[in-house]
Amino acid sequence: MHKKIPNCPNCGQPMLVTRLQCSSCETIVLARYEPCRFCRLSEDSLAFLGSFVKNRGNLKEMERELGQSYWGLRNKLNEVIAELGYEVPAPEAANAELAEQRRGILEQLNHGDINAQQAAELLAQLNKSHE
Repeated sequence: MHKKIPNCPNCGQPMLVTRLQCSSCETIVLARYEPCRFCRLSEDSLAFLGSFVKNRGNLKEMERELGQSYWGLRNKLNEVIAELGYEVPAPEAANAELAEQRRGILEQLNHGDINAQQAAELLAQLNKSHE
């Protein structure tokens, strides 16, 4: 796919669309149009979004398809969100709570309160409950 040039090759500032022409009747419209948010995305971000839509937003499916880690894909999604000009959400309190629960399980294992098998089962349950 050929994208229009998003930035001026001379000064680097954003380019504007100023002329549209009908390929059938030759009608010409002269005006200033801001390109859409998606028109300004890098090729890499567009490819990521294509895969994201194809997989219905399921990062686990994208993980299998692309061979990338879930967290790498989450980071890329946050980059695309920022590239589109939206605010990237800060790590949620739930993530901090999940990390604390994981630390608690590992501390129990470290103190000998539970064995490795029990710790693995508890961590798996914890991960499953937060998917």
